[in-house]
Amino acid sequence: MQILTILIPVSLLLGGVGLAAFFWMVRHNQFDDPEGDSQRILSKEFDDQPKQ
Repeated sequence: MQILTILIPVSLLLGGVGLAAFFWMVRHNQFDDPEGDSQRILSKEFDDQPKQ
């Protein structure tokens, strides 16, 4: 049971780091175009390239 005194603060610290990283990414516009890549990969311009 003494391991819980170590595991609980470590898990809270890691959760806080993940939350801080998420807010940093949102603040720096990392999630501006979530559908753009999916549309670009399906566009016709990639189909016109010759196969090797």
